[in-house]
Amino acid sequence: MSHILLTLAPYQVLSYGTLLGTQVFHTFINSILSFKVLERPQFAILQRAVFPAYFGIQSAAPVLLALTYPGSKNPLGVASSLAGVFHPSNRWGVLAPLGTILVTGLVNLVYLLPETNKITALRREQEKKDGKASYEKGSHSEEMTALNKKFGQLHGISSLANLITVIATVAYGINLSSRLV
Repeated sequence: MSHILLTLAPYQVLSYGTLLGTQVFHTFINSILSFKVLERPQFAILQRAVFPAYFGIQSAAPVLLALTYPGSKNPLGVASSLAGVFHPSNRWGVLAPLGTILVTGLVNLVYLLPETNKITALRREQEKKDGKASYEKGSHSEEMTALNKKFGQLHGISSLANLITVIATVAYGINLSSRLV
């Protein structure tokens, strides 16, 4: 039993499970339920607190997965860790999904999240000026309309990036599982 802990395999599986579990739970359960049961301002506060950790996991996990990639048991087979990830035979099943997860996670973490937070702050300021919440029905000031449009664009791109990240994670998992049979 203790010899298995000296291999990369358990760390690979635990890292993958953490990444996929976090993504599925946050994307398909936590966010949806939170939106349904919380008032809009509280939902926004929760999301602002959760997203840095969530996107941080999406950015760090592919690096950890690359470092713990378990190579072939055959000494002439694919190497472990980064050498295995960059092996030509792993270009599409390992490198492409891990690279996609890393890039989309980082785009969300370092660009889309800060930009969305800036627009959210500007919308709160505009709500005070207009005396009306950004999400209320009816017409809005030109400024709020522009801010709502920008927020919608950023949120849409972020959601698409997140969906691509989930798909890439599943694709990587399918490749990883093929090594178990």
